[in-house]
Amino acid sequence: MSCPVQHSPDGVPLIHAVPDDVQADRERLYQEGPVTRVELPGGVRAWATTHHGVSRATLTDPRFVKSVDHWADYQNGRVPQGWPLMGTIPTDNTNMLALDGAPHRRLRQLTASPFSARRVERLRPDIERITAAALDALEPRAGERLDLKSAFTFKVPMSVIGELYGVAESEYSQLGEMYAKLFSGNTAEGEHLEIYGALFQFFGEMVARKRAEPGDDFTTDLLNASADGEALSDAEITITLLTVVAAGHETTVNLLTNAVRALLAHPDQFALLDQGEVTWEAVIEEVLRYDPPNNLMMFRFATEDVEIGGETIRAGEALLTHYGATGRDRAEFGEDPHPQVFDATRTRGRHISFGYGPHICPGAPLSRLEARIVLPMLFERFPDLRLAVPDEELRVESALSVNSLAEFPVVLRP
Repeated sequence: MSCPVQHSPDGVPLIHAVPDDVQADRERLYQEGPVTRVELPGGVRAWATTHHGVSRATLTDPRFVKSVDHWADYQNGRVPQGWPLMGTIPTDNTNMLALDGAPHRRLRQLTASPFSARRVERLRPDIERITAAALDALEPRAGERLDLKSAFTFKVPMSVIGELYGVAESEYSQLGEMYAKLFSGNTAEGEHLEIYGALFQFFGEMVARKRAEPGDDFTTDLLNASADGEALSDAEITITLLTVVAAGHETTVNLLTNAVRALLAHPDQFALLDQGEVTWEAVIEEVLRYDPPNNLMMFRFATEDVEIGGETIRAGEALLTHYGATGRDRAEFGEDPHPQVFDATRTRGRHISFGYGPHICPGAPLSRLEARIVLPMLFERFPDLRLAVPDEELRVESALSVNSLAEFPVVLRP
């Protein structure tokens, strides 16, 4: 049995990088809501929205902005530049995730076509081919215990991203490791700065190669993108690639892993799927609510005092959206079936696990498409796939901005 959510000496709930029980942690934070003061690793304080209605309201409220220029604790040095979780908070004004208003709309408009659902749908044959090859590679080990995450749910999204942007296969592991460290709450102080610099150099060199030798890929689409006669700068393209690769890779890895885990832990739901009583689309959306690939989103900053959810968030204070807790909201999802239960037949409520409003995740169409292709192909090939350990022994690697298992031991053909 996991211990209850801990509090600071003055009663503020602590958010741990790796809680004992992620699901229980979400429920307990939901009970603290709808808006609650929280303390993150390193003693950094912020506000968190943990209920659905308040989260949606603040995600579209122009009084909350993305620029760290409005974060008082960062500007006065109480939060150092080397704080490990700064890797999840954009500080560069060429990054659309750090912008609001007209500058943000400009970048979203310029990048809309390359990352649209229509453009992403053209990748279907490539995703099917990559997935089939990855499944073929698993066949010799089908009767053995293996880590499905490293052997499959990591490899497929990284291969898709690699082909999209021209990443060499030999660089997949290194690139994946850099992103995992960038979003982890357990990196050493200042390490994220080195990782971010390495990623910026990596994608900057890619942009230079594509400008010299254009191709039929997302990078070339971004190089050719224009609106009202204005194009993206190389720095903006580099940051956009860095950001969307994170959204299209890390998010998809966790979505695939969490979906397989949920189905194995809930054989009744798998039976409904197998019998055609629920669709893969319904399963995927329920996974996004029940066990979202991104547990929370940091940060937005109040430009003035805002009263919401019975609390006053002062100008300069930070606000995070806790997707994991928000997915437990009874007002949105009802009591039957209870939001703590994984149920793909759920008809009430709509999750916001890819965000909401102007900053909704640009990688969502790609992540959903991959899940709709990869998951059916996996279970068609290995319908008797089983965990190699009890579910309660699975270890979470991170549960802050990303929700990631350290490994996922299974036997494909027991």
